[in-house]
Amino acid sequence: MTEVCSFAPISRADARVLVLGSMPGVASLAAGQYYAHGRNSFWPIMGTLFGFDPALPYLRRVSALQAARVAVWDVLQSCTRPGSLDSAIERNSEVANDFPAFFCRHPEIADVFFNGGAAEAAFRRHVLPALQGRSLMMTRLPSTSPANASFSFERKLVAWQSLLLPLSSSR
Repeated sequence: MTEVCSFAPISRADARVLVLGSMPGVASLAAGQYYAHGRNSFWPIMGTLFGFDPALPYLRRVSALQAARVAVWDVLQSCTRPGSLDSAIERNSEVANDFPAFFCRHPEIADVFFNGGAAEAAFRRHVLPALQGRSLMMTRLPSTSPANASFSFERKLVAWQSLLLPLSSSR
């Protein structure tokens, strides 16, 4: 079994929403980039929502998300997992990222969007109890992974449009 570790978050101090995955897959870990698998629809969806070319160099895509006040991270800091599938993560190996410190550094984040059910389950299991009652709106979105083949790109895009609401509100 292989222990894998996640990346630092994509964020700015004024971020308004947080998108959480569970753990980067093999292609992302090899590239050192979030959502690097060529068939993952994360960057095409973000490009459509925020008006940038998803084929831009990685750092320009990251800058576009930061400018839109969108933070991206993973629930898990490390785990043991062969391959890329969330279902292969050994649950007893999961170590969560430091979310209390993250939310202290990002006080405007009130909305958390999960990129699939595994990220939401891990957050509820490992993180939510440590947040001491912090009020968060939590929304599970369909995974952008190519393993989620039952959802077309169009269907994923419609669901992911909910990310825009908290960014357009004045709260």
